Amino acid sequence: MQTSGVTNEVRDFWDQHAATFDQEPDHGLLDPEVRAAWAATLLPVLPADSASVADLGCGTGSLSVLLAQAGHEVRGVDLSPRMVAAARAKANAAGVSAAFVQGDASRSPYAPASCDVVLARHVLWALPDPAAALKIWVDLLRPGGLLVLVEGRWSTGAGLTAAECRALVLDVRREADVTRLDDPALWGRPIDDERYLLVSRS
Repeated sequence: MQTSGVTNEVRDFWDQHAATFDQEPDHGLLDPEVRAAWAATLLPVLPADSASVADLGCGTGSLSVLLAQAGHEVRGVDLSPRMVAAARAKANAAGVSAAFVQGDASRSPYAPASCDVVLARHVLWALPDPAAALKIWVDLLRPGGLLVLVEGRWSTGAGLTAAECRALVLDVRREADVTRLDDPALWGRPIDDERYLLVSRS
């Protein structure tokens, strides 16, 4: 998770959770069925050829490694140094090349027009100014680039509904296609809240 205007408290919160973060099935992708479900969800959306992917708020790097194993060139950024260390270790263990840096994903350390794909999972909802972050993220994309968001409106009441997220994206892009992510295989259990994939190709 990230904020615009990073605070030590936010960074420390995620540092404290880094060691146990992967215990959630959709975080660690340790269960082969869960991992296969995420691969089946994300890989068909991405370009068929190797693409430059920015994984913003990458956490422990599970999706970064998944995409790198599929042949994509992945760079990840996360606010938590311990999350970044875990992501690097995970990539090394998998034998894939992926570059991870510590930083604020809402501001992004990457140059404008340097990515084919911008991916963020469970990040946008937590930002104090998601609209401002989306403008920055879209600027990272090359012409024809792909914005891929995994978001939700959680049972706690936090999060963004699909309609809210789509409206935010349509302020900066022409297209925003939403697909519900209600397959229990993605989460390791049945869910009763709203979770979805938003893809914007233009």
